[in-house]
Amino acid sequence: MPRPYTIAGVAAAAGVHVETIRYYQRLKLVPEPLRPLAGIRRYTEADADRMRFIKRAQAIGFTLAEVARLLNLQTRRSCRATRELAAAKLSLVDSRIRELRHLRKELAGLIADCDANSENAACPVIQRLTLQPREAAARRKNA
Repeated sequence: MPRPYTIAGVAAAAGVHVETIRYYQRLKLVPEPLRPLAGIRRYTEADADRMRFIKRAQAIGFTLAEVARLLNLQTRRSCRATRELAAAKLSLVDSRIRELRHLRKELAGLIADCDANSENAACPVIQRLTLQPREAAARRKNA
């Protein structure tokens, strides 16, 4: 029979901090075990597995609200609903990648402008950050 864990033990087994477990309990992601009379709460390997599941889901980009949905879907046949959740997350990731590519292009351009700038001229990065949004958009359009 597997040995029950204290909160510190289950935290170590799951690779999280004790405060993370308490936070997950407040969010109702992890149930809080009953405390026996004059005793210490005991956690199981299933509790450690659940916390590892939460951390892995977060590591691939799911929010805690989405993790809660995944945990609920875990208990029944739910591949379609789980797939929809994963597909929505993939769409957000793709959108963020497009935004980051645009940002990278803009930063590379600013760095190139700095490289071409003489020491006595105003810094293109500082100028870009100082401009109002409409002015900056107009300059990018004219560039």
